[in-house]
Amino acid sequence: MAPTFKVTYFDIMALGEPIRILLSYGGFDWEDNRVTKENWPVLKPTVPMGQLPILEHNGKVAHQSIAICRYLGKLTKLVGKDDWEDLEIDAAADTVNDYRAKVGRYHYEADPVQKEKIGEQLFSEIVPFYSKKLDEQAKNNNGFLAVGRLTWADLLFVGLIDYMNFMAKKDLLAGVPNLQKVKENVLAVPNVKTYISNRSDNHIF
Repeated sequence: MAPTFKVTYFDIMALGEPIRILLSYGGFDWEDNRVTKENWPVLKPTVPMGQLPILEHNGKVAHQSIAICRYLGKLTKLVGKDDWEDLEIDAAADTVNDYRAKVGRYHYEADPVQKEKIGEQLFSEIVPFYSKKLDEQAKNNNGFLAVGRLTWADLLFVGLIDYMNFMAKKDLLAGVPNLQKVKENVLAVPNVKTYISNRSDNHIF
């Protein structure tokens, strides 16, 4: 019997890792389809918007990593008890993704002069700002990013943080104990712990 879900992404962590973690958390039967750089030019015209990751389920194909994570969050009951809680969770997830994008802007900048300028602002303003705000948020939510308990936003964060550290070339969790607690809480979940312990950390980028 074919797996219930199929996630297609490159052989790296990055945007695909939160999806893999959520699928693992849910104990779903899923296929981890990893695309090589050689195969990507052939595959690219066949996927929605010409981008990865994608998620396949029941003959349907979905794209956009945050939308996929939100969907899997619903399937795994890692959502709010009401619409307002869902709003809080969505806001937390979007904030994490904004942070990831700002770190990524620095990492992917090819011009060395421009990269230095971006880096100065990133490390003097942006990282301290997000570190403080998110750490306070985690403190106020008992070691989680929203609503005081585990949600899909926490799994998204943990799925992205190693990639963000790689792009920043530093530990973005240093000095932020409550954000560290978020990671610890997620990694304490048995299914997530098993997935993390079995994955290869050689494929961050």
